[in-house]
Amino acid sequence: MRNPMDLTGRTIIVTGAGQGIGRAITDLVLDLGGNAVMVERNAETLAATAAELASDRVLAVQGNVAEEGFGEDCVAQAVARFGAVHGLVNNAGITRPAMIEKMTFQQWQAVIDVNLTGCYLMLQAVGRHMCARAREAMPEPSGRTGAIVNISSTAGKRGSIGQINYSAAKAGLFGMTMTAAREWARYGVRCNSVGFGTVETPMTEVIRSDRFREQTLSRIPLGRVAQPSEVAPLICFLLSDGAIYISGENMTVSGGSHMQP
Repeated sequence: MRNPMDLTGRTIIVTGAGQGIGRAITDLVLDLGGNAVMVERNAETLAATAAELASDRVLAVQGNVAEEGFGEDCVAQAVARFGAVHGLVNNAGITRPAMIEKMTFQQWQAVIDVNLTGCYLMLQAVGRHMCARAREAMPEPSGRTGAIVNISSTAGKRGSIGQINYSAAKAGLFGMTMTAAREWARYGVRCNSVGFGTVETPMTEVIRSDRFREQTLSRIPLGRVAQPSEVAPLICFLLSDGAIYISGENMTVSGGSHMQP
């Protein structure tokens, strides 16, 4: 039986791919037969991860997603290496926590730049490439032109104390996702978002610490935090033909915490 999540021959760009969730998604893309374009701002992290994978189906691209023009350059490198881009996972993100009264403009802007504007720039660059490919096949694109997954967060739905910048950016991804899904549906490009709860990554180290652990777990009906390898499969499903009729959705992987009051 054919695996409906098979990604053989497909090229997927994953931002923030050097560690955590991005690394887990990259690993699964490769396991499913795809080509992985790993985007990471930290050159040392990127080099170490690429060396560990040591695959001819991996292209490492160092850079900042928030810089205008980087997305187009990344797509150009991917096309030169693999021929086309079939998927994007907008995973790169940072946090700069502070209570509203004390948050500086720099803290606000840094998170908006990477978590929202960076996602827009990468989505725009990849979408332009996908739509151009689809137009060549018009008026009947295959419906399998490509898929984009924006990584959001439960913070975008419920807010998060001390993270108004992060919550605002993640909430903004919902509108971005649905607008792209509407505009590009006729070209066979699907766009969805997935919001995570608490995943064991460096970014969640504080709320998983002894000081906040009990409080954090009390909000999760399944009673534990997720591992990156447990949240990656939904992302790859949405990139695959298994999700061929799913677009414009904002899904949640949170151990049930999104249900909590």
